[in-house]
This record gives sequence, C-alpha cells and structure tokens, in this order.
Amino acid sequence: MPPHHWSSPTAALTLALRPIAAAFAVLVALRKRLYDWGILKTQTLPVPVVVVGNVVAGGVGKTPVVIALAQRLLRMGYRPGVISRGYGRQNKACCIVTSQSSAQEVGDEPLLIHKLCGIPVAVASHRVQAATALIAAHPDCNVIISDDGLQHLALGRDIEIVLFDERGVGNHYLMPAGPLREPWPRQPRCPVHLVLSDVPRQLSSHAVSSTGQSYPLSAITRQTTHVLAGIAKPDAFFQMLRDRNLVLTSCTAYPDHKNFISADLADQLATQTNAIWLCTEKDAVKLWQLYPGHAHRILSIPLIVELDATFLSVLDATIQALIRQHTDL
Repeated sequence: MPPHHWSSPTAALTLALRPIAAAFAVLVALRKRLYDWGILKTQTLPVPVVVVGNVVAGGVGKTPVVIALAQRLLRMGYRPGVISRGYGRQNKACCIVTSQSSAQEVGDEPLLIHKLCGIPVAVASHRVQAATALIAAHPDCNVIISDDGLQHLALGRDIEIVLFDERGVGNHYLMPAGPLREPWPRQPRCPVHLVLSDVPRQLSSHAVSSTGQSYPLSAITRQTTHVLAGIAKPDAFFQMLRDRNLVLTSCTAYPDHKNFISADLADQLATQTNAIWLCTEKDAVKLWQLYPGHAHRILSIPLIVELDATFLSVLDATIQALIRQHTDL
C-alpha cells in the first residue's frame, strides 16, 4: 500500500519531506538535460517501440494493458515482442523467456506475458539490451512493447502510454514527499504521448486450471475456497471475487511479486485435499511451478481489460504508420 501522506499535500510527513523531494526533482531534471544535450545517449531501435509506464510509484496495472496491447497487435497481423526488467527475478542476466523459464529466472510478469500471448519476451536490467537480444533472436518481430521503462531514457521510443489509476497524481509532490517519479505534466520523449486513466478491468466469469480447463465461478461456491494474491492491490482482487458472489473461506495477501515458497502454504495444500485455491494469473504462473502436485486445485482467474475506443483508434493508426515508415527505410 502507498504511504498515506502521498494523498495529502498538507500532511506533516509530506511537508517534512519536501526538501528531499525538491532535491530529487533537481536530479530528475539534470538527468533529462544530459540526454537532451547528448551527453547520455538514447538508442534508436530498428522497429517501432511502444513504452507503457507510469509517473506514479507503485502498481497501476501496466502488465494487463501490455497484454491487451500485444493481443490486439497480434489480431491486426503484427509480430510484437515485449521487453521488461523482470522485477523480482533472481537471475540478473539478459535472457529470452521460454516455456521452460521459471518466474525466479525471468520474473512473474514476463513469464505471464509469454504464456498468455505466445510472443517473444526478453528481460534485462537495461531495456536496450533486452530489445537488442529479442530482435537478434526473433528478427521477424516488427514492434516492441516495453513493460514499464517510461523513465528509462536510454531506450528510444515512438509511442509513450502513461497509465494512472484511481490515485491520479496524489498530492502532486515527487518522491518521497509524494508518489511522483517525475513532475507532471511531463515533457514527452517522442511524437505520440497517450494517457490512460483508471482503465476498466473485471474478472472473467470462469477460472482456469494449469491444464487450461475452465471452471465457471458459479460452480466454485460449493467448495472450501482459499484466495491468494501477491499483487499490488490484493484487496481489490478479493472484493471483485466477493462481487461475483463467491463465499471465500480465507483471503491471504502477500507482497507484490511474492515467490510463494512457504512451508505453511505447502502444508495447507497437502492437508486440505478437498479445498481449492484461487489466484490471479500472475500468481498462478509461480504457484503451478512451485506446487505441481497440487496444480489441479490452484485456479487462476483471468482479468479482462477494456481499452478506450478512441485510444485504440489513435494507437492503430500510429502503429500502422510507424510500421510503414520502418519498412520503407
């Protein structure tokens, strides 16, 4: 959960931290200037790059939007790839995500994107390195989506998509006095700068097993049902389940990107043989790998993201023009 003072411009802690936030603002501005002056270099890639990011610290639902964008590009006949830092992974090397990858190696979100979309995904601390490796391994890729990286100015981009959730810009201060990573409004780093605010999301009407079998949520109410969530806003997930009239035996919130290696959880799975566990898709890619013997009782619930029609119209036309431009080079 974000600190409470991030929502108040007059909270005592906000006022106390304003000098540090002012110093942070100077560093942010200086860093941007170094890129503007060419002292720090921005690398342009041979394919269009779409960066999906946020200016507010914390989770705002970037990965579900990245998945929705990738699936739309696939339906339009393009060959997208995704790059990510792979937050929370143990291996810091640049690598290509495969069906045999683990969340510990590549991060839970990159693994989820690869499994859901079936597209190339590369992870690295430096996104230019990830993009270069992805293009080398998949030369047919003709558009790259960066999951996060709005402030990663070494990566050239053609489209920036800035996401906001219900918090907006909070108290309008930079960290640590407020939630902002950089001042807002911000200076765009490319010709096309789009803003998405509080993207509508809802749970699917069915849950999915590790083998891909679907179960209507209405049929789950007759069983002992535990819920696990290692995401940025677990309470919102729990409430969405209750809104589906599910009777939940227990709800357990973990830190975002939790690895779920737990003796207590293993014991519960082993002893409560008639219970089922519900989780998000991001959690499921880890839980299924960690507890394969109980995977049939661990069900994920897909999240449906609805992108604004006007936004999609602008995006479609821009991507089409960029693809044509790069093809003509």
